[in-house]
Amino acid sequence: MKKYCISCGLQNLDKNTVGINKKLLGTQTDTFYCLDCLAQYLDTTVEDLLDKIEEFKDEGCKLFE
Repeated sequence: MKKYCISCGLQNLDKNTVGINKKLLGTQTDTFYCLDCLAQYLDTTVEDLLDKIEEFKDEGCKLFE
């Protein structure tokens, strides 16, 4: 199933984008934001989100590639 941003409509969200949505918004979420919209929604920056993705990957979180 293709994942898309519920805010801007960006199609084909990658696994890391879906993973950070699930990690920050709850694993049961079935609606997703692209990184730009998620950063805006959470009042942070895309760079901060990318840093968190790398942190979670380093911790071995299964939500990320």
